[in-house]
Order: sequence, then C-alpha cells, then structure tokens
Amino acid sequence: MTPLPPDPTLLERFAAIVGDAHALRAEADMAPFLREPRGLFPGRTPLVLRPGSVEEVSRILKLASETRTPIVPQGGNTGLVGGQMPGREGNEIVVSLSRLNRVREIDTLSNTVTAEAGVVLEALHRAVDAADRMFPLSLASQGSCEIGGNLSSNAGGTAVLAYGNARELCLGVEVVLPTGEVLDDLRKLKKDNTGYDLKNLFVGAEGTLGIITAAVLKIFPKPKGREVGWAGVASPEAALGLFGLAGERAGGSLTAFELIGGTPLDFSLRFTPNAVRPLAGDWPWHVLLEVSSGRSQEDARAFIETILAEGMERGFAGDATLADSIAHGDALWALRENISEAQKPEGASIKHDISVPIASIPEFIGRAAAAVEGVCPGARVVCFGHMGDGNLHYNVSQPAGADPEVFLDLYRSMNKAVHDIVRALGGSISAEHGIGRLKRDELLATAPPVGIDLMRRVKAAFDPAGIMNPGKVI
Repeated sequence: MTPLPPDPTLLERFAAIVGDAHALRAEADMAPFLREPRGLFPGRTPLVLRPGSVEEVSRILKLASETRTPIVPQGGNTGLVGGQMPGREGNEIVVSLSRLNRVREIDTLSNTVTAEAGVVLEALHRAVDAADRMFPLSLASQGSCEIGGNLSSNAGGTAVLAYGNARELCLGVEVVLPTGEVLDDLRKLKKDNTGYDLKNLFVGAEGTLGIITAAVLKIFPKPKGREVGWAGVASPEAALGLFGLAGERAGGSLTAFELIGGTPLDFSLRFTPNAVRPLAGDWPWHVLLEVSSGRSQEDARAFIETILAEGMERGFAGDATLADSIAHGDALWALRENISEAQKPEGASIKHDISVPIASIPEFIGRAAAAVEGVCPGARVVCFGHMGDGNLHYNVSQPAGADPEVFLDLYRSMNKAVHDIVRALGGSISAEHGIGRLKRDELLATAPPVGIDLMRRVKAAFDPAGIMNPGKVI
C-alpha cells in the first residue's frame, strides 16, 4: 500500500527542524531537486529539507521513523539510475545534504581527509591540493557531484585502475541511521579487524540503509610527473594487447587506460568546442592512457614513450601521440570526458554501464555489436570506458534521422540483449552507476536468490519502518 502524502501538520514539524529558510516548498525552489540528468525519473515531493548539521539529520530521520514518512537522501543530483529521485506519488520527503559541506580535517601524516557529505568533489580536490596531496576519485560530474553521493553509489571514474573505486578510498564513515541514531565510525585506520566492516554496508547502499553525513578518505602524495598519450588501434584485441604491455612496463605507474570507439570520438569532436582530432588517421578504436611517477617527470615520460614505441613495434598501436603540455593533456582528456554530453545532440540513446573480465572485453564488444544490430538495424554503438578495470559505457544512439520515441520503445529489448551477453561472460550489469530505480527489477530477476534474500534481511534489520529511499535497489 502506497503511503499517503504527509499532512500539513507533519510537514510543519519537519520544516521546524531545519528552519523555514531551508525547508523548500515552492515549486520553483524544489524543481532542481526533482530533475535528474537523463530526464527518466521525474519526481514529486511536498518538501525538500536542507539540514545544516548531523543533529538535524538525526532529528529528521527519528521523526520519519516515528511517523513512517519515506525519505529520499540526495547529494549533487548527478546520479544516472534514479537513486536520488522521489517517486511520482508525492509522498516522499527529499533530504538534500548540500549544506553539510565542510572539510573537517586534512591529515598529511595519516594521508587522510575527513569531509562532510555535501562537499563537492571538485572542491575536495582543491582543498587537498592546497595541502600538497591528491584525492584520486575523478568523474565527469566532479563540478557538482558530492562526496555523500559518491560513496552511496560507490562511484568509480577514470582512476580506479590505480587507486580503486570510492569504497576502496574510504576508511571510515559517519552515518545517521533510520532511527536517528548516529554511527560514528570516522576512523583513519588502514588495519582494523574488530568484527564486521560496517562502513561497507553503507558505501554503495544508495541511501537505503541510512544517510552518510561524513567520511574519512584516503589521500595520496602528488605525482612528481604525469604524462598523457593517445594511440590509434585497429581493434579491441589490439587495445587489450597494448594494455597488457603498459601494465608490464609501467606497473603501478599506469594510472588510466581508456578505450574509445570511433563513433564516440566523432561525436566528441563534433560537439566539443575547439576540439582537434588527436591523430591524423581515422582509427576505428582509440586508447587514452596516463602514466604517473612518484619520482620525476622524466621518469613518467620514459615510461609512456617506451609503452607507445614498443606498442607500435609489436603492432598493437598503429599511430600515437604524446601530450606536449599540460593543456594538451587536458584537451585529450576533454575528448573522453565530453562523450556523454556529445551524445545528446545525436538523439535518443539507450545506455549500459557494464563490466566484464578484462580479457573478455573484445568478445563482449563483438557479440554486443551483433546483438544491437539485431534489435535495431542502423543503431550507432557508442562504446567507451575504463578498459583498465573492465568497465565499459556501452551506449547505443538511435539511427541517424530515426524517430526518438520509436527507438526508446526498444529500451527493454536492447537492455536484455546487451545484459544477457554481460551475464554470460561473468560480468555485472552495473559497474559504477548503481542500481537505483533503473535496474532494480532486473537485479531482482537475475541476481542469485540467496544474495537477494540476504540484502532484504540487511534492509529489514537497519530500516524496519521501510522509510529509507523506498523502491531503490531492492
């Protein structure tokens, strides 16, 4: 049974916790919290609360549990699977964490930063940079995504190859439970075998078990040298050979290895201002790689020159270039980062965020291309992503000139065709974007029943009133 919208008296009780200035009720004020990037999940809410302290978050959840009022936590609202959006019924209250935006501490001896959930990722980069350190999580949305959302969705990004995803960068969390209790687990320890690792229940849980309000995150010394290269390759098999070579020659200094198809590069070149084609030739596949060194710029240069020179000698790469300046390197990265935005002017798209074992990437790409053509002849495959960790964004744009609505009617059949191949290869249908609302039904239909049952038991134990982000994940 769907809960009724909260009555006006209850809304006033919630609003009083944060004060009228931070309890949004006007449609224009709430609108930015009710639209997500893909426009797939328009939501409704009677109230957006913007708490300014952990104590206020605690009081909100305590009242919500007592009154069985559904709560939807929201960070920077950059999620791509609808995990941060309320439903259309208008019975869920949105809790935005954006006012909890303090960097509480930077500890350069422990190499940790303690940041609140509402800290924007790019702001955290700047704060850590000022302390002569780096926080390696890097996303296209880093100018607006927030740390709480990054952790709740276990964000990945371009540096997972060297540093891991958000879960691996998190040492401790502060979480407000649905009851209003606060779990203070803000520890800096890299070694701690004292029972269950509770923080990892909340990282990746998409706000279904509680609200992360702060976290202790790993930071690292800045590299002394960084080099960016671009290679044209004939096939995903050749790219895989180049990746193996790069790992052998650079080891842990290989910090990124991105695979980019010819179609997504063409889109990015078309719609990225002042973009320049990296190579003279027109290659069907491309690799963007980055090497960092803790010793020197010369060391990084030697690594990447060796990789690309030997890669061409062995036939893995047909042509290659090295960035000759920081600006040039940033321009090469911009071509990669702008692909998703550049896909929008090309019409409707059906997107997949998948991972398969790295060795299976060429097989997946070949089988998936045939499957896509079978579902929609003429559809354009926009394949790019983090080859170094097995995560591809396997997007499909409508055929040129096709009717967008007719194409989007193929969403489920296209998903099934691609995801069937992913599962056959032992992969995941959600590599870094999460489950949210978009993939919930598919997860429930295809995940091991024992695993789903265990997740439901965890959910029931932490959130017996069922108020936390209902309808998401499970």
